[in-house]
Amino acid sequence: MMLRLFLLAVLLLVHGEVRAQTQAEKAGFAPKLLIYNARGPANACGPGCDRWIAIEGQVDDGSAARISRFLRDAKDSKRPIYFHSPGGSVRPSYFIARVLRSRKAVGRIGRTIATGCARGTQVDAACLKLKMAGGEVEAELTTRNAMCNSACTYLFLGATTREVAPDAFVAVHNSRLTLHARGPFSAQQIADFKQRSMASADRERAAFVVSMGISRQLDDLIKTVKFESLHVLTRAELYRFGIDSRSLPETAWTFELDSRPYIRKIAAAKQGDGATFRTMEWRLFCENKDRARLMFAREFDPAAGALKTMILTAGQDKSIAFGKIPARVGKYEVWNDVVAPDAMQVMLAASSLHMGEGTVDAEGKTKLATFDIDTLGLGASWMRLLTSCPANSRPAATSSSVPAAPAIPAISADPATASK
Repeated sequence: MMLRLFLLAVLLLVHGEVRAQTQAEKAGFAPKLLIYNARGPANACGPGCDRWIAIEGQVDDGSAARISRFLRDAKDSKRPIYFHSPGGSVRPSYFIARVLRSRKAVGRIGRTIATGCARGTQVDAACLKLKMAGGEVEAELTTRNAMCNSACTYLFLGATTREVAPDAFVAVHNSRLTLHARGPFSAQQIADFKQRSMASADRERAAFVVSMGISRQLDDLIKTVKFESLHVLTRAELYRFGIDSRSLPETAWTFELDSRPYIRKIAAAKQGDGATFRTMEWRLFCENKDRARLMFAREFDPAAGALKTMILTAGQDKSIAFGKIPARVGKYEVWNDVVAPDAMQVMLAASSLHMGEGTVDAEGKTKLATFDIDTLGLGASWMRLLTSCPANSRPAATSSSVPAAPAIPAISADPATASK
């Protein structure tokens, strides 16, 4: 009987963001998956890297052929690939993922902002024409609020090396089967067909996840998330499932143009076996041409209990900032300190900075634990920040708040008021 049935069954994933998607939000993505070469400032995509491949937009049924053709003709197979997509069709995403795996691709989540496009839009007709013209697109990269959701997750799993910045998102949910039937079918026939198709799709997804070297726990989680919802993978889940196995993922130092401009960096530190991660953020403010102030905030650890101090050093243990008792802001602890001009120059010249955490034990002895963070993007961001600094010796005027990182709450725009 099934031979007489003409059913078109298409497995689709919702085009959604981390929350329920509105039409306005959907309009922020190209209706078809785009792929193009991009070129940015020095070190835009990492040390010594200024060129990358952008994959963005909604995963459509014709995307597999376009992506395969582009990658087949690409001369430079070493360029990292940055994804920014709300999702789309599942089946082409599996195919594209396997193409990426064959190339041993480096995959990251990030938004490519074409500088030649009109301000505030990346998907109008002129911008899409620029991106699809075939040449290298002048652009900037940002990981802040970049996303790879739904079917995009499967694309991302195809990369051999996968990196999710602490301020980017990967979200998953279960699939939905959409049936378009022609013919005199009974409700039971349709229900039976749908059940078989969904069971087949579930088996295919489970096999795909395992074939990408990812834990079966990811597939188990996906099955629990309704199609109408999205589950943002936590940093611990990204680590446990084998999607991003870094113990200290961090962003570059990024210039943030706000009512009071500042430079921002976020990192997430693995705790113990990776069951939890601790989010940290640095914000660098310019009070005048000769005076900077650095703020450091992180999630408070109530289990630690002991008194802690933080010290930032560079070079030959050159002390930069902190060393004071933090202020408490809700669930967070915040340090801030002035950065002297000579210390700022040392900081800019260093390839990495050292954070030292001193813990006073019950006997009054201080134990020091250290970790390093890189300075990628700090020099270029500092030069941009300097243009907004007042020339006199008075501190810069402050506003009531500064934008918060995804896991760090808003804190006072005047760092001097947070802790003394």
